[in-house]
Amino acid sequence: MKTLTIYHYDAFTREPNKGNPAGIILNGNDFTEDEMQTIAFKVGFNEVAFLLKSDTADLKIRYFSPKREMDLCGHATISALYALKTRGLLDKKELVTIETKAGILSVSLNSSGTDTLVTMSQATPRFKPFKGSLKTLTHTMGIKESDIDHTLPILYGSTGTWTLLVPINGLGAFKKMKPVNKDFPALLSDYPDASVHPFCLETVHSSSDMHGRHFSSPGTGSVEDSVTGTASGVMGAYYAQFISENFENTKRIIVEQGQEMGKDGRVYVGVSKNNEHIAVSISGHAVYVKSFEVTVDKN
Repeated sequence: MKTLTIYHYDAFTREPNKGNPAGIILNGNDFTEDEMQTIAFKVGFNEVAFLLKSDTADLKIRYFSPKREMDLCGHATISALYALKTRGLLDKKELVTIETKAGILSVSLNSSGTDTLVTMSQATPRFKPFKGSLKTLTHTMGIKESDIDHTLPILYGSTGTWTLLVPINGLGAFKKMKPVNKDFPALLSDYPDASVHPFCLETVHSSSDMHGRHFSSPGTGSVEDSVTGTASGVMGAYYAQFISENFENTKRIIVEQGQEMGKDGRVYVGVSKNNEHIAVSISGHAVYVKSFEVTVDKN
C-alpha cells in the first residue's frame, strides 16, 4: 500500500470551507496515472491536482475529477500555486509557467504581507453556437423557458474547458435549478463532455458584475462545482464580446458563484480586448484548510 498526504485548500475565498475545495498532491511524480485516478476518486473533491516535474515549464499539473482526468482546472491551479508559494517552495518567484493538457500557461503571484493573489492566464476564448433544444435544455436545468434571457445568445464557450453558457433573466431562477446531469451528453451533442453554466447580470453582492452556477458533466462524477475558474474566465470573454457594447481596452470583472451552496466565492476576471482579439486571465485568493492521508494499492 502507498500512503500519501493530501493538502486541502479552498480557492476563490479567504475563508476555510467556502469557495471551491481542491486536493493538492505535491509529489505527483510518485504515482501512476491509474493511481492518480484512484486517489481522486477516494478524495471525492471535484478536482485533485498532482504537481509533477516538467521539461517545458517550471512545473506540470495534472487534474483529476473523481471519474476522469481534466485538461485544465482553474480553482485547483489557484490552490496549487498558493500552496507552493505559502510553503516556501517557489523561492521568490513571482511568475511561474505551468504545463497542462490545455497548453503552457503563465501564473503570477502578487504577495502583500500574508496575503497572496494568484493570477493565471487562460487559453484564447472560443465560442460555438448551441444547436440543441431550448425546451430540453431548460428541462435538464429544472427551470422554464421564460427564465432564459433571450436578448443574449446561448453558446458553448472555452478558455481551456468547454462549457455551455446559458443567460438567465435574474437571480430568482437560480434557487429553482435542479440539474439532470445524466441528460447533458445527449443534449450537448456537439460537445458531449461539456458542462452547463447558467449566469445572469443580477448579483447577490453589489461589487459583483455577474452571477453563476456550474453543473458538471456526468463523466466527472460531480453534480455541481461551487466556484469555477475556467467558466468564469470564459464568462469574462462573453461579457466583452456580447454584453458590453463599449468595452474598455482592459477591465476587471468580478464573478460570484457558490452562494446557493453556501460557498460564496469570487473570481476576478481580467479581460483585454483589442479589435476582435480577447485575452483573459483569472485571479483569486486561497486558504489552507487541513491535510489528511489516503492509501492506494501499489501497481
